[in-house]
Amino acid sequence: MSKKLQWRGLFILIVVAVALIYLTPSLSKTLPAWWPNILPEEKIHLGLDLKGGIHLVLEVQTKRAVESHLERTIEDIKYSLRKARIRYQALKRSGSDRIGLTLIRAEDRKTVEEIVEKDFSNLSVEPGSFSNIDLNLELILSQKAAQHIKKMAVDQAVETITNRIDQFGVAEPDIRPQGRDRILVQLPGIKDPKRAIDIIGKTALLEFKLVDEDNSLEEALKGNIPPGDEILYQTKGEPGSKRKIPFLLKKRAVITGEYLTDARVQIDSRYNEPYVSLSFDSRGARLFGQITGANIKKRLAIVLDGVVNSAPVIQDKITGGRAQITGRFTMEEARDLAIVLRAGALPAPVKIIEERTVGPSLGKDSINKGLKSMIIGGIIVILFMGFYYKFAGLLADLALVLNILFIAAGLAFFGATLTLPGIAGIILIIGMAVDANVLIFERIREELRLGKTPRAAVDSGYSKALVTILDANITTLIAALVLFQFGTGPVKGFAVTLSIGIIASLFTAIFITRVIFDYFIIERGMKKVSI
Repeated sequence: MSKKLQWRGLFILIVVAVALIYLTPSLSKTLPAWWPNILPEEKIHLGLDLKGGIHLVLEVQTKRAVESHLERTIEDIKYSLRKARIRYQALKRSGSDRIGLTLIRAEDRKTVEEIVEKDFSNLSVEPGSFSNIDLNLELILSQKAAQHIKKMAVDQAVETITNRIDQFGVAEPDIRPQGRDRILVQLPGIKDPKRAIDIIGKTALLEFKLVDEDNSLEEALKGNIPPGDEILYQTKGEPGSKRKIPFLLKKRAVITGEYLTDARVQIDSRYNEPYVSLSFDSRGARLFGQITGANIKKRLAIVLDGVVNSAPVIQDKITGGRAQITGRFTMEEARDLAIVLRAGALPAPVKIIEERTVGPSLGKDSINKGLKSMIIGGIIVILFMGFYYKFAGLLADLALVLNILFIAAGLAFFGATLTLPGIAGIILIIGMAVDANVLIFERIREELRLGKTPRAAVDSGYSKALVTILDANITTLIAALVLFQFGTGPVKGFAVTLSIGIIASLFTAIFITRVIFDYFIIERGMKKVSI
């Protein structure tokens, strides 16, 4: 056997062996203990329509993100006005995109305009809606800045939800923005949809606020809430007998969860109950130390999503940047709280506007029907090719079987997700794979009719059909790549199998069948091609 033919045959054997190695974890339920250490263990992942799971469409409340940005800006403006010794009567948000400012002295207006222009370029100063335009001002957020905040809110929400789901342990989640303020979430194989939805939707805004012990809680509950304060509640008791305990808190948070670096579940050795241990970064640890040191014997409330978790008394300055959240959690509740705190708070609340749960039984039925149609279609194609093209048709059938093997191995290699449209793509490839062989075989037939030898006819048939085959398959591949780039869910699954299938069919139809032809004609001296 010639060296060239030997190397080509060896290359085919290596490719087939590698494909079988990548496919083994998907076909075998148990692998040898040594397998993961030296060989790949990635399986073919089944999509939502095959494995079951949940499909969610979330709407990010981007308007709330703008409002939160304005609230933070108000605190910065207060600092700037105090620094410039400008007195004001009121400074608060007066709309979804504007801040109302009431000055005491009209001569301060020019200074305010200079401060806003220098330090708050996203705001513009306009006369207020009241009679005295020198004292009443409106600081309006620009449209461009508002759109940027909304876009960043969606992008950050996607990242935060992705981090939460990754820690939750869902394989192959599909999380992507959809439109201007929506997020598509598909979680295949999820076993506890309610728990996953709770983790996704929790805002997880962690705040530490001082309890106002200088003013009367009773008076505040009657409606006389002191300026800068608010009433929040802590829920205690067992389900069915819960009671709400009110707290009068300073509205301004002394520290927030943005400084968190870690949140882990620990077990209280005294009560044998789980709690969440928090760790702050260096800046957060410094702030926490300063706050606790300046407020010894005062109460510091831990507030999560507007609900008081606990309000312990600060006994001493807390250094080292550590705190803990207790609350008679179950282990699962504590673990979920740690997940959302580690992943960070959502920049704005999200609302579930579409929710679908796909049961695994439906997925199993889809798989069975898809495999049944693939097997029936494959058998019909194999019988037709063997009957019509005889020996050459058997070579095409072998190439078809290898083509399906390579597609499955390719899905495992790339960690792709097999969906129901993906199975449809494989069925389509079964027809497309033999299409290239049909072109080649018809060319060989024409050359044989002209009286050429088998070797010359095969050489000419492959070379003349090559351009047509490449042209047809490359244009289809381009379309598949476009579907993959811009498609979602099922469309993307179809594009994945179609793309891998096209590349595999080119390799099997042009390269593998040609090597087998050369072996029989050159090495075995075949005098007549059965075609």
